[in-house]
Amino acid sequence: MSPQFTIPKTQKAAIVESTAAPLKIVNDHPVPQPEDLAPGECLVELEVSGVCHTDLHARQGDWPIPAKLPLIGGHEGVGRIVAIGAHTQGSPVKLGDRVGIKWLAYSCLDCEPCRKGLEQSCLNGKYSGFTVDGTFSQYVVSWVTHVTPIPDALDSAEAASILCAGITVYRAIKNSKTHIGDWIVLPGAGGGLGHLAVQYAVAMGLRVVAVDTGAEKKELCMKLGAEKWIDFKETTDLVKDIVDATDGYGAHAAVVTAANPQAYAQAIDYLRMGGNLMVVGLPARANLSADIFFTVVKSISIYGSYVGTRQDAREALAIAAAGKVKCYYQLKPLSALAETYEGLAEGKIVGRIVLNMKD
Repeated sequence: MSPQFTIPKTQKAAIVESTAAPLKIVNDHPVPQPEDLAPGECLVELEVSGVCHTDLHARQGDWPIPAKLPLIGGHEGVGRIVAIGAHTQGSPVKLGDRVGIKWLAYSCLDCEPCRKGLEQSCLNGKYSGFTVDGTFSQYVVSWVTHVTPIPDALDSAEAASILCAGITVYRAIKNSKTHIGDWIVLPGAGGGLGHLAVQYAVAMGLRVVAVDTGAEKKELCMKLGAEKWIDFKETTDLVKDIVDATDGYGAHAAVVTAANPQAYAQAIDYLRMGGNLMVVGLPARANLSADIFFTVVKSISIYGSYVGTRQDAREALAIAAAGKVKCYYQLKPLSALAETYEGLAEGKIVGRIVLNMKD
C-alpha cells in the first residue's frame, strides 16, 4: 500500500519580490495540493536545500537572462515525494521516495540539444529557482522524470550540494580530456564548487593545483588531496608558479569555478601544449578573454561546461555515496539565507551552506 501524507495548506518560504526589495521570509505561502498537480508532476516535502552562487545572481538579477519575479529561489533540495499528479504514466519514482531537486527541473527530451545529450541546454527547459519556483520553501513542485533518487548511504544535507555544485564540477572534470596522473588547476578551489572539484579530481586520479586565498581554504584544499597550493593574493606571478608546480610544462587542464574573468584569461598562459580550459564559473557580466596567438600555437581547447545531465547527477551522487567525495557544509535555518547571500557576495563562504527546511 502506498504511504499516505498529510499536506498542509501553507508553508514557510523565502521570496524575492523584486531585486530591489529585501528578501522576505513568510510562513503562509500556499502549498500546491495534489489536485493541482499536472500529469508528470510531483510534490516534494523538503528536508534541506543548499545555497548556490547562482541563487545570489537570481536574487540580484545581474545575469544577462533575468529570473522570474516574484521568485522562490534554490535548486539543491532533498526531500520525499508526498504526491504525484493524477494520470501520470510510467513514473520512475513513487510516493515516499527520497529525491533531489536540481537546477534542471525539466527538459523536453526531444529537441536537438536533448537528443544529442545536452538536456541541460534544452530549448524548452525549466530551471529550479530561476524560471520556476525552487527549493527555498518547505514544499516544491517538480517532475517525476527529472527528480534524482538519493542513495541510502548519503545524508540529505550532504547530498544537497552534490545536486548542483557536485554535478557541475564532476561533468567538467569528466569532459576535460584528462587522464590518470595529469595535472589539473582549480581556481576557486576552496569555495563551494571548488572543494568538491578537488575531491572529484583526486578520485579520478588527477594531480591537483588548488588556487584560492586564505589559510582556512588552504587547509581545506590540502586536506582534501590537493598536491599544490597557490594563494592568488600572495603570489607575484601566478602563471609562473603554476607552470613551475606542474613539472615546468603547465597543466593539462583547468576547471575554472571562480566567477572572475581574470581567472580565465590567465589559464591560457599556464596550460601546457594541448591543454583544455573548462569554463564553469559564471561572472555576472564578463567577456572571455584569451590570447588568440597562444591559444592557436599551443593547441588550447576551450569548452563551456553547464551543470550536468540526469546521468551525470546519478554518477556524481554514487561517487559521493561511496565515500570518495564529502561536502563540507554548515547547516543553518532558512532565516539565515540573507546573511548567506552577503557571505557569498563577499567571497567569505568556505565550503557550502545548507538550509534546514524543517527548522
